[in-house]
Amino acid sequence: MKAVYVAMIAAGIVMTGQVQADEALAKAKNCMACHTVDKKLVGPAYKDVAAKYKGDAKAPAMLAAKVKAGGKGAWGEIPMPPNNVTDDEAKKLVAWVLAQK
Repeated sequence: MKAVYVAMIAAGIVMTGQVQADEALAKAKNCMACHTVDKKLVGPAYKDVAAKYKGDAKAPAMLAAKVKAGGKGAWGEIPMPPNNVTDDEAKKLVAWVLAQK
């Protein structure tokens, strides 16, 4: 039983580390200049993005492409500029955004 508890704690640490790493990536790529997790800034709150696309299997790929290329119209008139991220970074950022509750 103790081994199971230790494994659960270790998994929690790994998951927390992943969330922090993706938040760190969002900060490093300057995403947080226009977005926050829980309230609208220039762009939508990440929690709102997650809620809008919850259950949409096509959302991760579509949003990753939008992160890279930029976009406008989905959340108002202010466009999101293209971002200098790799495909892998865009996927990590989107996965983190979609995991927000």
